[in-house]
Amino acid sequence: MSAESDFSGVADAVLATIAAAIDESGADVDWTINDGVLTIDCADAGKLIVNRHTPSREIWVAARSGGFHFRAIDGGWRDTRDSSELGDTLSRLMRAQAGVAVDFPQLPAPV
Repeated sequence: MSAESDFSGVADAVLATIAAAIDESGADVDWTINDGVLTIDCADAGKLIVNRHTPSREIWVAARSGGFHFRAIDGGWRDTRDSSELGDTLSRLMRAQAGVAVDFPQLPAPV
């Protein structure tokens, strides 16, 4: 994935998939997507931010518990520190921070 526009297209699809999974779960949280940044409002527990980081070709997550960087590896988005999958991490963060259960599907990543 050499071109910035290719990465942006893939990353935007990931953000849209995350937002759709939240809607389909029935979780009582609000979200917005603006220019490659998905903001999930967890009410009194603050926000979860998921954004594309084009220079590094990564998806970054900011949560109350810390920051996470995910890189496309073998068709999935893997944490650069512990290799956990983006969807699994988001599910864990949503439970911990917002108190809601959201199961995310396999999030699209280039091979």
